Amino acid sequence: MDIGDTETAEGFEVRTYFVRERNALVARAEFGALYVDYYLHQGQYGYHHAPEHDAMLKEALAALTLHCASRPWNEAWAWTIHFQEPLLNLFVTGDNRRGIIVGQIFTENVKDDGRNLFCADVVRERQDSRRSSVEFSGTRAFGIVEQFYAQSEQRPARYFHHGPEDFVMVSAQPGCDLSWFHALDDEKVRALDNAETLSLLEQRSYRWGCGCSQERMFPILAPILRTDSDGLFGEENSIRISCPRCGALHVVTREALEAYFEETSQP
Repeated sequence: MDIGDTETAEGFEVRTYFVRERNALVARAEFGALYVDYYLHQGQYGYHHAPEHDAMLKEALAALTLHCASRPWNEAWAWTIHFQEPLLNLFVTGDNRRGIIVGQIFTENVKDDGRNLFCADVVRERQDSRRSSVEFSGTRAFGIVEQFYAQSEQRPARYFHHGPEDFVMVSAQPGCDLSWFHALDDEKVRALDNAETLSLLEQRSYRWGCGCSQERMFPILAPILRTDSDGLFGEENSIRISCPRCGALHVVTREALEAYFEETSQP
């Protein structure tokens, strides 16, 4: 089974395979299209990250996407990765139902709590959200997520480079050949087509997307309007607010927010 090119006209494609006789799941994608949209988004809103931080976020986006593709369709995931050194937070989120992936870096006003912490939140349809948190070492997202799998998911997963922006995740399933699994490296993963029998399970499409808008900022700002209207707007008639998920800037006017507040305050 060929695990070749994975780019599509509508975003990019992630393919998952089952490795027969090894009882392992393989997820693979080429992330060039996602990274192009990520940089276009930065250009649109006029912000840029330091190159070393940028690389960390891109790897986290890839790690999350492959994780999401290996999970049920009705799940949405959000990962917050807190680093003590360098002191920053990475936030990435993916929604299988909408096929969207997005993320952001926070380097200002980050609290140093003296440890590296990975927090994973998952929401399933018609169910309450669930959070898992683990401490980790290192700064590479792939290695951090592997630690999360080992400590929280109770099954191992590993990430590999198939190409410069082409990555593979292999996760153990019940009855996995763990000797084979732990012996994998980049070279062996590139040869899986010839060395193993792969069965295509799914092809999913993902794209960079958040869905944020001016209107979605209203529920966040309305309580502040009620308690400190002058502090929120000062002498201005509008404010600019940054989306915490993707960094997009939205202009919220006093008039629009007051109208929302009055409408939602009606008994």
